[in-house]
Amino acid sequence: MTKMRMLEGIKVLDFSHLVAGPQCTKLMADQGAEIIKIEPLTGDPIRGLPFHKDGRSGCFVQHNIGKKNVCMDIRTEQGKDICYELVKQVDVVVENFMPGVMKRQKMDWQTLNKINPELIMCSISCLGQTGPLAGLPGYDFIGQSYAGVLDMNGEPDGTPIYADLALGDVSTGSHAYAAIVTALFHKLRGGGGQYLDISLLDVLFGYHEIGVEVYDGSGGEIEFKRSGRHHPFIVPAGIFSCDGRYVFIITLGEQWDRLVKLMGRPDMLEDPHFADVPTRYKHRDEINAIVQAWLDDIGDADDALRMLQDHRVPCAPLLSIPEILEHPHMKARAVVRTVSDPVFGKLKIPNNPLRFSQFPDSPNLQAGFLGECNHEILREKLGYTDIQIAELENSGIIAEKNI
Repeated sequence: MTKMRMLEGIKVLDFSHLVAGPQCTKLMADQGAEIIKIEPLTGDPIRGLPFHKDGRSGCFVQHNIGKKNVCMDIRTEQGKDICYELVKQVDVVVENFMPGVMKRQKMDWQTLNKINPELIMCSISCLGQTGPLAGLPGYDFIGQSYAGVLDMNGEPDGTPIYADLALGDVSTGSHAYAAIVTALFHKLRGGGGQYLDISLLDVLFGYHEIGVEVYDGSGGEIEFKRSGRHHPFIVPAGIFSCDGRYVFIITLGEQWDRLVKLMGRPDMLEDPHFADVPTRYKHRDEINAIVQAWLDDIGDADDALRMLQDHRVPCAPLLSIPEILEHPHMKARAVVRTVSDPVFGKLKIPNNPLRFSQFPDSPNLQAGFLGECNHEILREKLGYTDIQIAELENSGIIAEKNI
């Protein structure tokens, strides 16, 4: 007998697109929630991102496994009516349009809450639903810019740079998942439905693990700035080179003692210049030069990493995606997930980072084609006849395409 997954029975109407919202609902789908994804007639814009095979996007597949796909023009009255009927049946609505779009489409919280008072609605946006900037369009890097994330990346005397990763979207989608599950728990205890406003700005600003309190606590005397390859306060903590490769080394507490002994410099333990974190920070250039010289003497990154690990000094090679896919630790932990797709066949994607002892294996989920579940949802959820469905297709309110 197959064990019921933790969110089985929870129904979600998903209007989200691209990455942040789909990340949230993908996590829910993995735990058994029924996700009805509503796409416009042109499809989720992420279907336009690579890699493509026979017109199908691998990027779409990665972010939308386990969802039932409905393709519909919600700008029409018939489209709205279908959504309203579905809202009566679901527990959660997720959307990540620019603030104001759902209200213009008469799909805002005030409208949907009247239709289903027990509804939990989660709006994911770049800058939030309130405040002077709320109405501006935004993507991940816009959120990173306003949150002070991009300002921290790069060389001190150079321009800021960015890592081409969806840090804000994936993090915010995951935070939205946590907020929804928390709201569901509250609802099950009799708390009723509620509205959730989750923004990239709020999430990304929380990534400043030390900079905000240091600035405010010091009365503005200490302001963290981008510091290039090395941490702006902890020393050593940064990227070092070794035989044409890069490694990251960081020490705190007794790890500093172990590092200097490994380097053959126990004298540094008695030197007042290196006595604690603040003094080491003042002499960071000298310390980093000593560490780099030691690595140069070793001359082999694998040997250096092995020595550091044997002495319990935190370190790591800077791995590329191909290296990660083949790394034995990643395979042992199933960091990479292989999904089956009708077009791609076997496709590797990042695995769900949430691990549960009762559900150690990821379910076998696929991403749908555009509008693939139109008939199923309309017939089984709303009782539409084949004639009514055909009329919706002929009038261009719903559509289906093999992408």
